[in-house]
Amino acid sequence: MLVKLSLIGIAGLAASVAGAAATVSRYIDLRRIEPIHGDEAAGARKAAVCHACHGVGASVAPTFPRLAGQRPDYLYHRLISFQRADAKDPYYAQSPMRSQVTNLSDADMRDLAVYYAAQTPTVANAAAVQAADGIGQALFLGGDPTRGIPPCQGCHGADAGGTPITTGQYAAYPSLRGQYSLYLVARLTSFHNNLPHDTTNDFIMSGVARTLDNDSIQAIAAWLGSLTPSGSQ
Repeated sequence: MLVKLSLIGIAGLAASVAGAAATVSRYIDLRRIEPIHGDEAAGARKAAVCHACHGVGASVAPTFPRLAGQRPDYLYHRLISFQRADAKDPYYAQSPMRSQVTNLSDADMRDLAVYYAAQTPTVANAAAVQAADGIGQALFLGGDPTRGIPPCQGCHGADAGGTPITTGQYAAYPSLRGQYSLYLVARLTSFHNNLPHDTTNDFIMSGVARTLDNDSIQAIAAWLGSLTPSGSQ
C-alpha cells in the first residue's frame, strides 16, 4: 500500500512539474539574453511608419511612449512581445502595435531598436515639471518599507536612466527618465492588474506594481515625467 501511494504521489508530482513546464514555456525568459546589435541607418529607413506615433525625439502624443534614447535591448524585446502575442491576449490584443510588427523580421526589429536608441530625445515640457512633487521621487529612490514598496531605482537606476548593469535581464530594464507620465500611469496600472504577463521581467514588475495604489502610481509617473531625458537637447 505504501509503495502504491508513493507511486501515485510521484506520478502526481511529475504531472505537476510537466504542467508547470508547459506553462513556463509560454513565456519569454529574459534572464540570459545576449546584447542585441543592429544597423542604425537601416532602422532609420524602416521607421517611417513608426514616426506617425513615436515621432523623432518625442512622440506625437503623451499616450505613446517616448522611444528616443531608450535602451535598445528593451525596445527589441518589446517588439518581440508584440509580435508573438496571441490575438486574444487581454493586453496586447488591444494595441495597434500588433498589426505593425506582424511582418517585421528579426533583423528589422533589431535595426529599429538600435535606431531609436540612438535618437536624441527632446526635453520634458514645463507642465510636466510643474506637476511633479516630492512623493514620487521619495518612492522611486527609497520605496516604502511599511507598505512593502521596493525602491524603483534598484532596477531603473538612481537617476532613472536605467541600471548600469547591461548584461542579462538588466539590459532589458527600460530607462524611465523623462518618459511621459500618462504612458507610465497606463503601464503601471496594467502591471498592477497583472498585465502583460509574458516575460520574466513582467513577473517582477507585476509583483512591484501590486504594492502601489493609484496615488503612488500617479506620483511616481509625474516625477519621472518631469525629468530631463538623458542626452536630450
